[in-house]
Amino acid sequence: MSDAPSLSSSRLEQVILDGIAETPLPGLANPLWEQVEATGTTLWLDTGDMDQAARLWNPSFQALTTNNSLLNNEIQKGLYDSWIPAAAAAVQADQPGISEQDLVLEIAFALNARHGLRLVQRFGARVSVELHTDLAHDVERSISYGRRYAALCPDFIVKVPLTPSGLVAARHLEEEGIPVNFTLGFSARQNYLIASTARTHWVNVFLGRLNAYAAGNKLCDGRWVGERATMASQAGLRELRDRLGVPTAQIAASMRGGDQVETLAGLDVYTMPVAVAQAYLDAAPRAVKDCTGEDYQPQWGEEVALKLEGMNDLWELSDSFRAAVDPLAQLPLAELTPEKIENALHDGGVGGLFPRLSEEEIAAIKADGKAPVRERWIADIASGRCGLDGLFTLAGLYAFAADQAALDARIRSQLS
Repeated sequence: MSDAPSLSSSRLEQVILDGIAETPLPGLANPLWEQVEATGTTLWLDTGDMDQAARLWNPSFQALTTNNSLLNNEIQKGLYDSWIPAAAAAVQADQPGISEQDLVLEIAFALNARHGLRLVQRFGARVSVELHTDLAHDVERSISYGRRYAALCPDFIVKVPLTPSGLVAARHLEEEGIPVNFTLGFSARQNYLIASTARTHWVNVFLGRLNAYAAGNKLCDGRWVGERATMASQAGLRELRDRLGVPTAQIAASMRGGDQVETLAGLDVYTMPVAVAQAYLDAAPRAVKDCTGEDYQPQWGEEVALKLEGMNDLWELSDSFRAAVDPLAQLPLAELTPEKIENALHDGGVGGLFPRLSEEEIAAIKADGKAPVRERWIADIASGRCGLDGLFTLAGLYAFAADQAALDARIRSQLS
């Protein structure tokens, strides 16, 4: 691993910052968004597209989120093709002899940072910037790149994916005062684990993916599965905020419909795709009230066994789960390691959160896309070897890695 220079002496930092001159866009107040805010929900937009965000931006919005997929969408437009060679030259001047893979990693970081800085300047908002997927199991480099993002801009929020190494890296960053948006969560128990061990500022439930899975597998009509998991996670976090004093807020991610703006009102944070936010406005919304006490119940098919399908694990915090996780919350950072986290969960009978898969199984989940294929995994879910939430996290991580690979390929095409 090459040693990156500190940003204070980095030529790459100067290239990242050079020439950014976005015109601030404050936007006009909108009473429809103000009434959602009044329920206690903070509003973010889930996009890296500056033009799309500009069409909706208003003072009620406080942040934008980007990820490997959204950034790749922007990079593939060719917006930065002419800039990449200058970034590469700066990296090579900072780090003579750097390997090609590390060079690509540095440029990917620089692209994420530069695009994020443009968003910060244009919208006057905080921006979530994501670590390269190659770092998902690398504590040291995750911390290093998180620090570098923070040094570039105090308005950056570092996104870290759900792995044992990610938990440890996020805890380090948070203890250094660097806010973390912990991504790729799908259940209340995952977010309870994150909040109690990593103590991050934000966690997510990708609720749209859960609803799509339930509908696609004819478990129900696809309504309320993700919502129920999100509300349960919110309740668990409120408990931890009171008991442990953690700062962790719940994000509703992967929102798919404008109606969810109403049915999830009162949740800590929304990160809304532009299409969802526009659909809410177009629907002539009714008065919005706090819905966090609602008991959303999916209408299950007659022969659906929720425990065997892994559905209960999306919203229940079982005694066995708490018994495995709560001791981890008491560990000082110096004693918290990825191995200790993974072993504690497996020893406690909840190892399905981080399933141990063979190379063939990993290849299969990579090939299947953003969601696990039920028929392939149902026996392992029923036995507890794999949690449905843990499989969703792996599928999501590998899907992000595929988009990251496409972005990396675009970088390489400009280096030849």
